[in-house]
Amino acid sequence: MVKLVNGEVFNSHNGHFKHESLFNKPPGSWIKTSQGNLILALHPTMGDFTKLMPRTATVVYPKDLGAILVSGDIFPGAKVLEAGCGSGAVTISLMRAVGEKGHVYSYDIREDMIDRARRNVKEMLPDMNNVSIQLGDVSTAIEHDDLDRIVLDLPEPWKVVDNASKSLLAGGIFISFLPTVLQVHELSETLKVNPHFSLVETSELMVRSWHVAQRSIRPDHRMIGHTGFITTARKCLPIKPTD
Repeated sequence: MVKLVNGEVFNSHNGHFKHESLFNKPPGSWIKTSQGNLILALHPTMGDFTKLMPRTATVVYPKDLGAILVSGDIFPGAKVLEAGCGSGAVTISLMRAVGEKGHVYSYDIREDMIDRARRNVKEMLPDMNNVSIQLGDVSTAIEHDDLDRIVLDLPEPWKVVDNASKSLLAGGIFISFLPTVLQVHELSETLKVNPHFSLVETSELMVRSWHVAQRSIRPDHRMIGHTGFITTARKCLPIKPTD
């Protein structure tokens, strides 16, 4: 996460080198430091950026970002509303998934969150313009009525369920990321009693990396355990008494 600047020097415990040593070299190049060590230079992935970008709140981990995109079936050209943009990790993922023909409408109730998300989005995706990040409380009102997906990272998403039922297209997906099971229970019960939602499901992901060497193959001693729960529901037509 280093920006190359003419005249600047990169310093580490492995030695130092001038930034211009990497000018005009392709990603994947090796650079030799003052101590004779080799350092590999690559552009950061979206996962790298998500973990290391400046933040004003805890970000959604890469393992959960992937699950949100798949569980929410985020597709190119989709119109997606996001609420609780925070530092912009989910925003960036959604922007890349919907592509230039889609659009992400991102909301937060805090100006500092919005400012940080805008800066991070501009840093990671400077050439993409498929997002609107603005101040707003979606539990009060959602000013869209043709949304394919609604993605929430809010402490009380059950307060958004009624508005979401009016703004989602038929068959659309409601998806929420929550840290505690008590919040999941409140949301799930609210979704289940709303006649416009069905197929309410909750899951969580854990990631365990492995150490693979010539004579040793074993799980690493550490793993990424619980970070949050992902709850999804589908917009449906209410069941009529005669059905």
